[in-house]
Amino acid sequence: MRVTEHNSELIAGRYQLVERIGQGGMGRVWRGVDQQLFGREVAIKEIVFPLGLDDGDRTTLLGRFTGEARAAVTLSHPGIITIHDVVEHRGAPVIVMEYIRGQSLAAAIREQGRLPAQRVAEIGSAMLDALAEAHAARIVHRDIKPDNVLLTKDRVVLTDFGIAHLADATTKLSHSGIVIGTPQYMPPEQLEGKRPTPANDLWALGATLYHAVEGQPPFDAEGLHALAVAILTRPHRLVPARDEF
Repeated sequence: MRVTEHNSELIAGRYQLVERIGQGGMGRVWRGVDQQLFGREVAIKEIVFPLGLDDGDRTTLLGRFTGEARAAVTLSHPGIITIHDVVEHRGAPVIVMEYIRGQSLAAAIREQGRLPAQRVAEIGSAMLDALAEAHAARIVHRDIKPDNVLLTKDRVVLTDFGIAHLADATTKLSHSGIVIGTPQYMPPEQLEGKRPTPANDLWALGATLYHAVEGQPPFDAEGLHALAVAILTRPHRLVPARDEF
């Protein structure tokens, strides 16, 4: 059963939902409070499993998400969202994170269109620093995209490590056909189901920054299959030089 915003039940006996603030393919996010830490604001994300999984796959996926999120708890960097807790609630993993008041890079692109190249370079530099920290801990994010980059007045924060993949881990579901990540920003080897490496994140970062500079992703097509073919076979659109620096 899913958590609902109308449920007054505390999650793990301490986390109270306040309002839903986001929803994506892999889960839903609420602003909440930690009742055991004097009402500290937190972000609470419930992972939503893909439809059609049998009980065995659900159990495996639950263990995987929980383990990966707990691995990400060890990361401490201003450019990586802090994970406070990982719990199970009604059969689903729930990740409790720091609550950040800011705007996603995706929202900034929707509002402004093409962002100034200097600003995108600053965002890219901050993200590279954050990824260096994660990769040193052998954690590959696997889903770098504008929606997972939060912008505040003085921070660029990479979020959604809840579906990150430990580079040395393999599981049954890694090769079951479930796509982990967002295809528009995936490197060819990830689309082909190969073992993830830090290079995957660097490709996705490049695609994300391209989107920010150009206002559109480097590859686009109707449907997942056509998009995969485009990424695997077509050269990307070059970014025209700009005199902005």
